[in-house]
Amino acid sequence: MEILHSKILGEGQPFIILHGFLGMSDNWKTLGTQYSENGYEVHLIDQRNHGKSFHSEEFNYDVLSEDVIRYMDHHNIDSAYVMGHSMGGKTAMQLATSNPDRVTKLIIADIAPRYYPPHHHFIFNGLSHLDFDKISDRREADEELSKHIKEKGIRQFLLKNLYWEEKDRLGFRFNFDVLKERMEEIGENISSNAVYEGPTLFLRGDRSEYIQPDNFAEIKRHFPQAEIETIDKAGHWLHAENPKQFYNKSLAFLNS
Repeated sequence: MEILHSKILGEGQPFIILHGFLGMSDNWKTLGTQYSENGYEVHLIDQRNHGKSFHSEEFNYDVLSEDVIRYMDHHNIDSAYVMGHSMGGKTAMQLATSNPDRVTKLIIADIAPRYYPPHHHFIFNGLSHLDFDKISDRREADEELSKHIKEKGIRQFLLKNLYWEEKDRLGFRFNFDVLKERMEEIGENISSNAVYEGPTLFLRGDRSEYIQPDNFAEIKRHFPQAEIETIDKAGHWLHAENPKQFYNKSLAFLNS
């Protein structure tokens, strides 16, 4: 069985961080380093079909959660603090509700336990216009992408996934074809009777639409101990848009 790729920082209590859709462990390097300086052994994981982890046709929250359990077993981790952002948050919810004894505390960043309709079409449309037979560097890739995706921050996030497949040919680290096909899976919810009784923190961006006040009751139903906090001046990428407040609130919860 293949084991997820990760970067491990520091020593102390195991703390697993799961990136969002089309992201990778590198997105969390700065914050991960800060947590590692405060007594945590931080595991920045690439989920399947992302980053340097293996590619697979199978892609849903059950298998994503099982990947993390297998990773924990491989690294002899009985129980860990677990944090996930967006898609990684759904993986973390699935992990905690199906294996509560393996999760010490849970942090969910800007995603609720509910169904989200597919909304990444414009991203895949833009990415599908990148012809690596003609594009020879990141600048050219950004120019082409900018015709389809106006937000510079989103383009920069996506372009982190480019790497040199061969000496003079760029490619995507993520599994473009499978992820495009499985967009519906990304929005799926955890099962209706899933419950995690352990300490839980939900962090939401004040400018994000992913967690609304009318989701609070549903959060409490699945996660009875959940605290819900808001990060100021932040949208869906709250950890990148207000990293200081995100770090302070998350660390206070971990240490409490």
